[in-house]
Amino acid sequence: MIATALALATFMQVLDTTIANVSIPTIAGNLGVSPDQGTWVITSFAVANGISVPLTGWLMQRFGVVRTFVMSVLMFTLASFLCGVAWSLPSLILFRVLQGATSGPMIPGSQTLLLGLFPPEKRGVALALWSMTTLVAPVCGPILGGFISDNYSWPWIFFINIPVGLFCAAICWQGLRRSETPMRRIPVDVVGLSLLIVWVGCLQIMLDTGKDAGWFDSPQIVLLSLVAGIGFVAFIIWELGEAHPIVDLSLFRRRNFTLGTTVFCLGYAAFFGAVVLQPLWMQTWVGYNATWAGLVAAPAGLVAVAVSPLVGRNIARVDARIFASISLLAYAVSYFMRAGYTADASFSAFVLPMLVQGVGMATFFVAMISILLDGVPPEQVPAASGLSNFLRITAGSFATSMVTTLWDDRAAFHQTRLADTSSIYQPQLQLPLQQLQSLGLDATQAQAVLAHTLSAQAYLKSALDFFWLGAWLCLILVGAVWFTRRPQGGAPAAAAE
Repeated sequence: MIATALALATFMQVLDTTIANVSIPTIAGNLGVSPDQGTWVITSFAVANGISVPLTGWLMQRFGVVRTFVMSVLMFTLASFLCGVAWSLPSLILFRVLQGATSGPMIPGSQTLLLGLFPPEKRGVALALWSMTTLVAPVCGPILGGFISDNYSWPWIFFINIPVGLFCAAICWQGLRRSETPMRRIPVDVVGLSLLIVWVGCLQIMLDTGKDAGWFDSPQIVLLSLVAGIGFVAFIIWELGEAHPIVDLSLFRRRNFTLGTTVFCLGYAAFFGAVVLQPLWMQTWVGYNATWAGLVAAPAGLVAVAVSPLVGRNIARVDARIFASISLLAYAVSYFMRAGYTADASFSAFVLPMLVQGVGMATFFVAMISILLDGVPPEQVPAASGLSNFLRITAGSFATSMVTTLWDDRAAFHQTRLADTSSIYQPQLQLPLQQLQSLGLDATQAQAVLAHTLSAQAYLKSALDFFWLGAWLCLILVGAVWFTRRPQGGAPAAAAE
């Protein structure tokens, strides 16, 4: 029962990273904002979650793993309720920040407690079962979010966490409180944490609001960029001289950690950008509802669930760089396939690239963790794992803002080019205008239909630009992987412990 509760807590936290993706158009429409502004719901959660991850180790040592985990689950549950009752976009973003910040200890906490439940010879099986929830949750997120948005109302994508969270907290506290870990009074790097929040927060706000504010024509954007830049430099200087840093920058002296984390972040940024962009495009311009946009994404997770046990059994015997290359190649092939989308693409045309992406999902995370943790001393593994995950989550959040901005900007470019090369007086446009008028539309309405079609084509071409960019980036990252040393094995297990 305790193992089930721990797995459910992990499932709930991972679910919330994707459940809102297909619901963004619905949430934005209900709150009276644009879909671009609605993506703040995703980025605010991701940034807050990423910032809280480096603090997890200190919290567990200071208050105990059980107390920290149970309190994290309860606070996450409360934040989920507040997200559901949010009355405006600013209030929803505030509560999503709270939800992300309180969820930081949930995954490492559940993993640590699960390992303590089983004898050493059964820990591998326990971790395999635990990891399955992290693969199933991203599958269920888009489907569940789409179904709820289409058939009920979007607040229920947050309300469903309440019974699950209360169940997990009650079971874990009842069953584990007598086996609480020792508590130690250790210093916390308050200055480093504050600087981290300032520069990451300012950079994220700048990326989220820059397009609407006119980028550097806006004094607010200029100020945010200056604060982010100065805060980043101050953070680096402080952390290098701090005895108990919130982020251990000495890890970057290791080639595998530096290169592995760079590939990990860039590969995840391309992946997460596509995860956000595709359902947004399909709902706003292709005519899919949230449920069907979620169903398009489901096959990727199903393939990942099927393939991941094979990877887990062989990761210690096969060079992890081979698995990393396979995953990045699978991502690249998936993006190249999506770069061939047309305006009238069928459901199967949308699904096939996701099947290929599932192979990449199954191999990417475990391979990259094996590479970047190779050679890290056991006492530094928790810090290395926390730092790499903080950077990965933050990269995904930044990618969300940059991809949606690039999508709009490139769409405006393509729309201008299409408008320059077309005219309603051209013979090839006169025929569709006449056909539309024969259906009962007047001249103005017929022209509006053609203008909408032109805009849809521009946004399609802009989405294809991103998929081409993501594909070539993944091919470049394949080469970068082979500049790392071959891992000696055991890194994933070390990270779990």
